[in-house]
Amino acid sequence: MEEVIGSYSSTNETEKAVQTAREGTTGEINMSNIQNDAQLPPIDGGMNAWLFLAACFVMEALVWGFAFTYGVFQAYYGEIRQFKDSGNIAVVGTCAMGIMYLDLPLVFAAYRQWPKYQRFGCGLGVLLMCAALGLSSLAANTNHLIVTQGIFYALGGSIAYAPCILLMEEWFDRRKGLAFGVMWAGTGIGGVVLPIVMEQLLGRYGFRVTLRAFAVVLFILTAPLVYFVKPRVPIADNRPSPPPPNLRFMFTSTFALFEFCNTVEALGFFLPSIYLPTYAGMIGASTSLQALTVILFNLASVVGCVLMGAIIDKLDVTLCILVSTVGSSIGVFLIWGFSMSLAPLFVFSIVYGLFAGSYTSTWPGIMREVVRKKPSAESSMVFASLAAGRGVGNLVSGPLSEALIDGMPWEGAAGYGYGSGYGSLIAFTGVTGVVGGGSYIARRMKWL
Repeated sequence: MEEVIGSYSSTNETEKAVQTAREGTTGEINMSNIQNDAQLPPIDGGMNAWLFLAACFVMEALVWGFAFTYGVFQAYYGEIRQFKDSGNIAVVGTCAMGIMYLDLPLVFAAYRQWPKYQRFGCGLGVLLMCAALGLSSLAANTNHLIVTQGIFYALGGSIAYAPCILLMEEWFDRRKGLAFGVMWAGTGIGGVVLPIVMEQLLGRYGFRVTLRAFAVVLFILTAPLVYFVKPRVPIADNRPSPPPPNLRFMFTSTFALFEFCNTVEALGFFLPSIYLPTYAGMIGASTSLQALTVILFNLASVVGCVLMGAIIDKLDVTLCILVSTVGSSIGVFLIWGFSMSLAPLFVFSIVYGLFAGSYTSTWPGIMREVVRKKPSAESSMVFASLAAGRGVGNLVSGPLSEALIDGMPWEGAAGYGYGSGYGSLIAFTGVTGVVGGGSYIARRMKWL
């Protein structure tokens, strides 16, 4: 969509570009255009902008928050007859999160080509998510869960969620980093509330009733939000078809370095949120305390996303990434690695959520950097490509994590958490986190 695909230096330039793209002008500005421009809702503030951001926040909290509660479901599925003997339980969660990242370039391209269907697509995505959850309640094996709670839920989620990203740059310019940080904090809020709810429902009513109940609640809460996820500038009926998206930025060294670090970081990022409840159960935690590990992780992510969103507009992006990397690596190697009781494990959940959970809030800075080096780059497609890289890491991390803990390697051969059978998983998470901060070294080496 052309009104959000560039990175502009000022609000006036943004609105001029939007007006030109919408009406198909050749650069001439007539009185009608000026009048229409004056009637547009304000950017970076005003009731319409804040309502849009609030709708995106709630959409994020429900769509992504549910995906990030999968650790609670995994602990539950691992204990019931239908699924406990399967080796693919973790794949359900990584499919749900990974595909929502991975298919964003295709979804963005479709919305860019037919922007008038964004609100319709948002509603259609909500219906698909609800249907997927309803079907997953009928699952008899993990393959059924992978298709429904994993793949179909992810497809619906990305279709519903993509307009929030595409339209953000219409509503926010100078405060774009903060706006993205606030929206992404929704995942943390959803990840705080939903694990408590899901853990109680699963314990009392089982997964079938739980999934059906959430499908109904998801529809009731998200359907009204579709009204507020709308363009700031009305789309002209005579709007010309946009040219194909310019993807040349993908072959620049700047994007390639950021994307490599982003993808490697994603290989390990999702593993703690999936395995923390299981790990807590191994050291004797009750079901409620197992869920608390995910709750603390997501709560800390809220704070991390907002803080990172605030500073990414002001500081060098590689410095912000370094802060995320150092904090998360210390948490993994020195806290999780030596946790054999609940107290340090809870501390790890907070530290990891605060630092690792804020990594994606650096993306506006990466987008700004790539567009600065390659002015023809479209910032929405830079975002989609970063999301796809994160999706690749997420999808690979599912079967990879199963292999890492197969046979409980290092069990008894090392001390503390490293000798628990999850040692290889802990080490892998830490190493990928360190590599994820490689862009800071690249900057110091003048590679960026």
